[in-house]
Amino acid sequence: MNRRTIRTALAAAFAGAIALAAHAAPAPRPLPVVLSPIGGHVVGSPAAKIHLIEYMSYTCPHCAHFNADGMPPLVADYIVPGKVSLEIRHLLRDPLDATAAQLTNCAPPARFLALHEDMLAEQDKWMLLAQQSTEAQQKRWFTGDTPTRMRAIAADLHLYEIAARHGVDHAAADRCLADKALSDRLVAQTQASAKAGIEGTPGFVIGDLALAGTASWGVLKPQLDVRLP
Repeated sequence: MNRRTIRTALAAAFAGAIALAAHAAPAPRPLPVVLSPIGGHVVGSPAAKIHLIEYMSYTCPHCAHFNADGMPPLVADYIVPGKVSLEIRHLLRDPLDATAAQLTNCAPPARFLALHEDMLAEQDKWMLLAQQSTEAQQKRWFTGDTPTRMRAIAADLHLYEIAARHGVDHAAADRCLADKALSDRLVAQTQASAKAGIEGTPGFVIGDLALAGTASWGVLKPQLDVRLP
C-alpha cells in the first residue's frame, strides 16, 4: 500500500468514526433525586408502583456489598424503567458512620447518589485506616464537641477527599459537619428505622412492611418481583 492509499484509508476511517459518533446514543440522563420529608434521598420516579426504603450505614460491610452487587440491577431494571423508587435513609451505628453520612448529605440532591456510592466503594480503604488508627487519633475522635470530633475523623480517614471529588470542598464539608439541623435529621432517620422494625443494615421497607433477611440482592429481588405486574 503506497502513502497516498494509506492517507486515503486513514481519512475514510476518521470520517467513519465521526459519523458513528454523530449517531451514537445520547448519554443517559442522571436519575432524578429529591429529598423526602424526613430528609431521605428518593431516587427515581415518585410515580413508581413500589416505593422502597433502604436503611443503610457507611460502616456496614453488607451495605457496601449491596451497593456493588445490588444497586446496578436495581437501578437498571427497576428504577430507570419507573417500576421502583428507592429512598436512601441512614441508620447511624457509630461516630465514623455519622461523619460519613453528614458528608454525603453535604452534596446537593443531584450529586448525592454518586457521592453515596463512592463513599461505599471506598469503604474498605477508609475502614482500614480506622483499624490502623493510633490512640492519639482515637482520642480526637471521641473527645470534644461533635463538629471537632467529626473533622478529626474526616481528616484521618481521608473522607474530605472523597467528598471533594463530588464538589464538596473542605470549607463546605466543615460547614456541614457543624450543621446541627442536619445531624438531627440523620438521628430522626435512625429512630424511624427502629419504629419500622429494622434490626440490621441494609434493611428494606415497602409500605409499612419491613422485609426480613433482605441484605442481599438475591433475596430482595423476588420481594420486588412478586409485587410487580
